[in-house]
Amino acid sequence: MKKQDTQVRRFARLILETNPPKLVLAIAVLLSMVNTLVGLTIPLFTKGLVNGFSIGSLSGAQIAGMVGALLAQLLSGGVSVYLLHYGGNKIVSAIRDRLWSKLLRLPVPYYDSKETGDTISRLTNDTAVIKGFVTENVTGFFTGLLSIVGALVLMFSMNWKMTLVILLLFPFVALVMVPVGRAMYKISKATQAENAKFTSVISRVVSEIRLVKASGSEPIEYEQGRTGILNLFNFGIKEARMQAIVSPIVSFLILIVLVALIGFGGVQVSTGAMTAGELVAFLMYLFQIMFPVTQIVQFFTQFQKAKGATESIIGILESEEEDQDVGREVTDLRQPILVDGVSFAYKEEEPILHDVSITVEAGKVTAIVGPSGGGKTTLFSLLERFYEPSEGCIRLGETDVREFSLRSWRQNIGYVSQESPILVGTIRDNLCYGLNREISHEEMVNAARMAYAEGFIQDLPNGYETEVGERGIKLSGGQRQRIAIARALLRDPQVLMLDEATSNLDSKSEEVVQQALKNLMQGRTTVMIAHRLSTVVDADSIVFVEKGRVTGVGTHQQLYDTHPLYREFADGQLKMNSVEIQVE
Repeated sequence: MKKQDTQVRRFARLILETNPPKLVLAIAVLLSMVNTLVGLTIPLFTKGLVNGFSIGSLSGAQIAGMVGALLAQLLSGGVSVYLLHYGGNKIVSAIRDRLWSKLLRLPVPYYDSKETGDTISRLTNDTAVIKGFVTENVTGFFTGLLSIVGALVLMFSMNWKMTLVILLLFPFVALVMVPVGRAMYKISKATQAENAKFTSVISRVVSEIRLVKASGSEPIEYEQGRTGILNLFNFGIKEARMQAIVSPIVSFLILIVLVALIGFGGVQVSTGAMTAGELVAFLMYLFQIMFPVTQIVQFFTQFQKAKGATESIIGILESEEEDQDVGREVTDLRQPILVDGVSFAYKEEEPILHDVSITVEAGKVTAIVGPSGGGKTTLFSLLERFYEPSEGCIRLGETDVREFSLRSWRQNIGYVSQESPILVGTIRDNLCYGLNREISHEEMVNAARMAYAEGFIQDLPNGYETEVGERGIKLSGGQRQRIAIARALLRDPQVLMLDEATSNLDSKSEEVVQQALKNLMQGRTTVMIAHRLSTVVDADSIVFVEKGRVTGVGTHQQLYDTHPLYREFADGQLKMNSVEIQVE
């Protein structure tokens, strides 16, 4: 019971934290109550008509009263429905806004453990469940209670014995609804989790459809999707089973009461204890009770779903976020960056870096090389502060970088990653992405030219306004890489981080881009990861990393003379270059 109370409080708190339009909702509830109260007067008009029905007995006042009541019910009902949906949409919009803002502030490690589709499902499907509950069930619950209480009061005033017959319905309904409600909550949570999982499968397959087709994996992916579809079907059947238990029992109980009411009422009319008009009014009030009972039953079943959705949403909202504005501004990046005794593991039992210490001199080029899987890209992620070291620290000069705000630190870094991510939109959108200043067309053209991208951009049908497709699918790998380099050029950062920045370029393009990068690196602190010897041979310092440890630091010649694995790496590259020259 305590857990149930906590869940209700968490749901209420989530709604109240959205600052709901209280006046709008209050007016909507008030109009719904007016609609309900007006509805309660209709059987009384009907009773009078039945008891003394004749054309002559109908006065203008009675007709006007009936028409007025019906119009008031129609108007109040329509306006209240609109206002309720307006308020519900405002609440859900505020929840989605909070979620979206939170998702953007969550750190990278959060996304390492979550599938994209799962996160999307929380933002769309779970909030839709809450929206449906607020707009369609909450007010129906309160007006349903008002309708039931009002109808029972009027029925008691007319004939208390027959009213007691109707009251026998409620204990039986409660006996059915309590266990069913608990079962519905469990089913709802499981359904939402399965829905999120299914969305993840769809999102992954659609985003990587070329890989799926190239690998001939359609049958495998079909089975995975089909499993999700069948699981959702089974949960839907379980929910239907619950509904199948509730609806017939409630309908059966109502039918029993209706038969008993008609039988008992018929005897009362025949003995003169009540009039035919009162019996008709009783029957109308019974139907006015039946619909609200259905609303209340629906309220409790939907509330179980809303609580399940709330748990998932609150789980995201309560996740620890990164505050990008805590700390001071970076004012002078012309200082060495020191990685001091840093160790790191994505999972505690799987360490990636072990006691790594390196110095990145200001205004110079530091290259990080070594076998794949040695921890080079992880080190870059730590420098970008996507993660915090498990041990040790990273300093700018004598200052721990954690003293600087994340926003200030990252704004001063130009990062060209190995994947060269491209967003949906135009080439112009991608070049200007993340910049906090206006970029002239001339600046853009100059950056593209320096990145060896101007030529292919001009050959495209719409130049800089060409749509690149999802993840830049309309561009080649080399073109995407050059767009990423041009973006870094426009950012004009003080620190450059190049993660295999020329990995997708042919030898001719690489030569030009290397020159562009050399121009860009002048006077800037540069850290680069590279496998190609031509990229690192002129670096001021080369750091060799293998199995998460630094095993050598020096210039190319120093490492070639003293580090066997580096010499093997360099010789292998020289042979590859020789083969490339012969092939050409």
